[in-house]
Amino acid sequence: MARNISYQQAIGEALAQEMERDETVILMGEDVAGGAGSPGEDDAWGGVLGVTKGLYGKFGDRVMDTPITESAFIGAAVGAATSGLRPVAELMFIDFMGVCFDQMFNQAAKFRYMFGGNAETPVVIRTMYGAGFRAAAQHSQCLYPVFTHIPGLKVVTPSTPYDAKGLLIQSIRDNDPVIFCEHKALYTLEGDVPEEAYAIPFGEANVTREGDDVTIVTLGRMLHVAHEAADALAKEKISCEVVDLRTTSPMDTDTIIESVENTGRLVVLDESHPRCSIATDVSAIVAQEAFGALKAPIRMVTAPHVPVPFAENLEDLYIPDAGQVQQAVRTVMGKD
Repeated sequence: MARNISYQQAIGEALAQEMERDETVILMGEDVAGGAGSPGEDDAWGGVLGVTKGLYGKFGDRVMDTPITESAFIGAAVGAATSGLRPVAELMFIDFMGVCFDQMFNQAAKFRYMFGGNAETPVVIRTMYGAGFRAAAQHSQCLYPVFTHIPGLKVVTPSTPYDAKGLLIQSIRDNDPVIFCEHKALYTLEGDVPEEAYAIPFGEANVTREGDDVTIVTLGRMLHVAHEAADALAKEKISCEVVDLRTTSPMDTDTIIESVENTGRLVVLDESHPRCSIATDVSAIVAQEAFGALKAPIRMVTAPHVPVPFAENLEDLYIPDAGQVQQAVRTVMGKD
């Protein structure tokens, strides 16, 4: 039975249900318990945006506040994963990967390969990303392309509450390291989510809107920008098909190619920077595999190649918007 809950609640529910199902699932991170259990606190906040609120009361010491040292607790989570546990570690902001990247890309990502397929590292790194929160350049980046580049890591970017719950459950049950990327601006987004546990397989993109003229490939928060643009373009008699990647590694290239072969045109919408991004990756794949189907050059809509501004007016300009998508679609349609 489905009910309307927020993206934030869907993630918290997925964590609770998996911890109830499997006692080897543990949570680690800065403020995930939020001091709950300490003198004077019956129930603390539970992370920066309250995602893990209440879990300490249900699961006690399986929810562990850590020191402010990402290199230590991400390393501990990776080690615990090789020793029979299923840790979910919260890297508070994706920008903080800089102090614990070795533990993820040089250790966790390579264990299965280095030990001849005999090692499993079922660790999930939950992390927040994205601009729009006035959090400045060190707390607002979209760095999922960096993780996507690394063989051995699975990278997940849910765009709806339904996907957030199903993809997190799949992430926890997976036997490989998963980077689970949550856009800060989506936490209050509400949608229908089943009460029961369910898992969404990795590598299966979701065609969220069917169309005949242009394919828009996107992910995360930008899915909603794509739909806003598609609604406006429909009034101009331009029919857009929208593809939500859901996961960038593995990436569902078959669905992308099939859609482009149907429409003959491609716009890729990605909040990350324009160089070596998901937008460039998707564009290259389509140029290589479906060039003959293209009726116009591919267009990318991305953030500019600059740090995220702190000034409100500049940050608003930094984030790709529906107007930019509409213009890109008109360009590939020859109507600019």
